[in-house]
Amino acid sequence: MAKTKTQAKPRSLTLRSYDVGFGDCFLLSFHYASFDRHVLIDFGSTRLPTGKAVKGNYMEYIARCIHRDCGGKLTAVVATHRHKDHISGFAMKDGKGSGAIIAALQPDVVLQPWTEDPNAPRNAKVPSKTLPGKKVPVATLMAMHLDALEDMNRYAGFVLDASKKLTAPGLKSLRDQLEFLGDDNELANRSAITNLMTMGSSPARYLYFGAKSGLETLLPGVTTYVLGPPTLKQTDTITKQRSTDEDEFWLARADFWKKRAAVAARPGVAFEPLFRNQQEHRIPLDARWYRNRAQHEQAETMLSIVRSLDAQMNNTSLILLFEVGGKLLLFPGDAQYENWMYALDQEGVAEKLRQVDFYKVGHHGSRNATPKRLWDGFEKRYPPPPADDDGEHAPHAHGEGFVTLLSTKDHVHGRASADTEVPRQTLVDALETQSTLVDTRTTKDNEIGQCCTLDLS
Repeated sequence: MAKTKTQAKPRSLTLRSYDVGFGDCFLLSFHYASFDRHVLIDFGSTRLPTGKAVKGNYMEYIARCIHRDCGGKLTAVVATHRHKDHISGFAMKDGKGSGAIIAALQPDVVLQPWTEDPNAPRNAKVPSKTLPGKKVPVATLMAMHLDALEDMNRYAGFVLDASKKLTAPGLKSLRDQLEFLGDDNELANRSAITNLMTMGSSPARYLYFGAKSGLETLLPGVTTYVLGPPTLKQTDTITKQRSTDEDEFWLARADFWKKRAAVAARPGVAFEPLFRNQQEHRIPLDARWYRNRAQHEQAETMLSIVRSLDAQMNNTSLILLFEVGGKLLLFPGDAQYENWMYALDQEGVAEKLRQVDFYKVGHHGSRNATPKRLWDGFEKRYPPPPADDDGEHAPHAHGEGFVTLLSTKDHVHGRASADTEVPRQTLVDALETQSTLVDTRTTKDNEIGQCCTLDLS
C-alpha cells in the first residue's frame, strides 16, 4: 500500500479504551498541528461492567463520552466483525439509542470485513465488485445476503432460548456456554448492522487482506495495512477450524444455515416436554436418566454447531495495522488462528509485525487469538522473567515500551478447569511480564475507561 504524500503528520496519538465489560470499544485520536482525526474501532458488549455509577443506559452513556472525546465528529468507524460484543453499541430503535449518537458523529467512512458486503451472493468467495459473469440486481443480492445472515441469527436465537429449557442436572456449564454464544451471535434486532451500512458519508468499504483501507487521504501521514481477513479466493483455510473440520465458512455454506434456521422456525421444537404424560408426576428413575442423557446430547449437538458459527465469525475479523511516526499499532478484532496464519505467511508481513509497538489483544484474551508464532515474533517484548522469578517486575507507565491492551471481563466465557477461560491466565501472565499491559478490568468504578498517549514527533 502506497503511503500518502503529504507534509501533514500527526504529532501525537491518544488511544482510549472504554470499559464496556466483555466487549471492545476503542477511540484513536490522531493529533495534527491544526486539527484532529478520530477513528472508532468497535462498540459492543455482551456483559456490561459492574459497579459503574452511571444513570440510565450504559452504552448510551459511553456513546456520549465518545461524542465528547471526538469533538462531535468521527473520521472513520471500524466494525471488525458482526459479533454482539463488537457492534451492539451501533444498534438503535426508532432513531434513538447509542447507535443514533454514533451515527450523528457523521463518520466519513465505515470499514468492515468483506464478508459483510451486502452485494455479495450467498456463495461469495471474493468481494462483489470482483465477481465475474452475469450481473445480478443489487436489490436481489442484498436480499440474498440478509437472508443468509438472518438464518444464522435465527438459529443463534433458537439456541439462546433452548438453553434456558435444559434443566437436567449437570448441564449448567453447557447451558451457560449455549446462552453466551447464542446471545453473542443472535442479533435478532439487526439495527446495528443496518446502521453501519448507512452511517458513513461515503460508501462503506468492505476489506480483505491487501486491500486499500480507504483511510489514505483521511489520515495524512498514517499508513494503514489491511492484514485480514483473506478472501476465500486467497485461501480456504479460514473455512475450517484448526482443531475440527465440522463446518465450512458461514458465507459459503448458506444452505447449512438455511437448514438450521428451518429447525429454529418450527414452533416449540426445543420446548416440547420429553415425557408429556409424566410431566405432572414424578418421573421414574430410568426415565429420568434417559431424559437427562437426551438433554445432554441435545446440548452438546447445539453447542458444536454454535461454536462453529462463533469461530467462523471470528475468522472474518478485520486485522488493521497502523504505521505512524515510527510506531506500529495492531488491532486484530477477534481474528483467530487461520486468519493469522494466512497473514503471517505473506511476504513481508511477519517482518513488519516484529516491530509492533502496540497490540490490542485479540478476542478478549482467548487462547486461540494470539498464536505463539505471533506473540514470539514481537521483538519489542520485554525479556521474560527467569524461571525462578516470581514474575513481579517494576511497572511501566502507560504508553511506555511495548504496550498491550486487553478489553475483557472475568467469568463470562470458558472454564479454567478446561483451560478455556477468557482471558486465558497463561496469556495474561505473559502480557503482564513482557509488556506494559493496559487492562480494562483494572478500570476504577468512577472511571469509564483508560487512555494512553504516544508521542509521534
